Amino acid sequence: MNIRSVFRMRGLCAALPLLLAAGAVYAAAPGAAKPGATTPAARNCHLPGATETLRCVSLAVKLDYARPAAGSIKLHVTVAPAFREGTRVDPLFVLAGGPGQAGSDVLPILSTAFKRARATRDIVFIDQRGTGRSGKLDCKSKPEHERMSDDELEAELRACIAATKADYAAYTTANAARDLEQVRRALGYGQVNVWGGSYGTRLAQAYARAFPASVRSLVLDGVAAPEQVIPAGARDGQAALEALFAQCARDAACNKAFPTLRADFDALAAKLAAGPLRLNLPDPRTAAQVSVDLTSGRFLGTVHNILYAPADARRLPFLIHSASQGRWAPFLARHNLASDFGQEGNMAILLHLAVVCAEDMPRFTPELMKQDAGQLTKPLAEQLPAMCKAMNVPAVPYVAPTRIEAPALLLSGALDPVTPPHRAASAARHMAHAQQAVVANAGHGVSQLGCAPRLLREFLDRPQDKLDTSCLNAIPAPTFQLGSAGPQP
Repeated sequence: MNIRSVFRMRGLCAALPLLLAAGAVYAAAPGAAKPGATTPAARNCHLPGATETLRCVSLAVKLDYARPAAGSIKLHVTVAPAFREGTRVDPLFVLAGGPGQAGSDVLPILSTAFKRARATRDIVFIDQRGTGRSGKLDCKSKPEHERMSDDELEAELRACIAATKADYAAYTTANAARDLEQVRRALGYGQVNVWGGSYGTRLAQAYARAFPASVRSLVLDGVAAPEQVIPAGARDGQAALEALFAQCARDAACNKAFPTLRADFDALAAKLAAGPLRLNLPDPRTAAQVSVDLTSGRFLGTVHNILYAPADARRLPFLIHSASQGRWAPFLARHNLASDFGQEGNMAILLHLAVVCAEDMPRFTPELMKQDAGQLTKPLAEQLPAMCKAMNVPAVPYVAPTRIEAPALLLSGALDPVTPPHRAASAARHMAHAQQAVVANAGHGVSQLGCAPRLLREFLDRPQDKLDTSCLNAIPAPTFQLGSAGPQP
């Protein structure tokens, strides 16, 4: 438990890089700025999540493009050069989620989702301003956070906001989109392909609208619709939970092991809604005897977090059943996993708030709150107004989306609790050439699963062609966990 627990966010070896000089890594298209004196110096680098040597670039961009005198900030860019020397001229830009996750945080997907696409094109991971190695806007975790109440953690976060001397108003999606264009030009690329995951799909769409001539194609995974308000996700989260309950009821083994699953969950939620539950048990991480106050917000936030990945969600019936029997240790262990944000690659909480408070909360009207009422996201919805007041960022006016002409592949998991398929369908209405694929047994993220890496390569090679995505139907559903030994074989 630490300061990031106030919010349950989910907001991821080639010899060639060693042989190429910094300027030779970037292939220029006809008419593009060519690498040379204006190309920022690249260096060999080793980063967590990748075993090979990559190329790292530091690029200065304006802090606020509307205020040139405001100064500049440094962006971090990681380039995984194409395996083949006759590389295509159109790289793949990778935009992570959140908001608050950095491109360098998701380097592990280089060897999974992008392993085929990299055969012929550079993969470029961009740390969005305020994330990762691009001036991460974050709060330091402290050991005492483990023992704090929700109110005390909120006070810590407010103190962190006040103590951080950052111009939060400059950390918008629009400015981040302009950063991407600076990266493209500085590295000497012509048109680029853009992969975005979760919030990265919002940024990718913003870039395609702001600089249409620069975007060759889009791959959007876990698609955020232009009109989507990030905190307004109660109905989507509840739908994912209901789908899990239904799946367990249809599975003979799960139904036999947990015949009262829905009733057990409702009873736990009601009990915690009446007040915190004091738990005395060995800490799952240290084995030291500890006393923990489990609140309704921590319980529901953990449940919502679990629903992102089907393999994780298939453990939830066991966790709920164990808790209903008074065995809270398994649930607490999973709760700690969701809130253990001490590592370097975790979400930048202040960047997350800067974006959400400026772009989403002004549209989270009382009417929308009433329409979107639901228990899973209620704690976060209730906490955000106070946090946004502390952030004190000006509202970013909503602009109706214009039409995107670049071909787009939209990937959705049917079990996604935050960006389910209807969000992608809404985004596709503003695209001239969109293909949507829905994976029945997937949650929040499709690109690494089954045949998806091959489909990404096929789409990037010929984005104007109709893609046969039927192979995604072969992705199986994970098995349910029925006991302490783990999921069924």
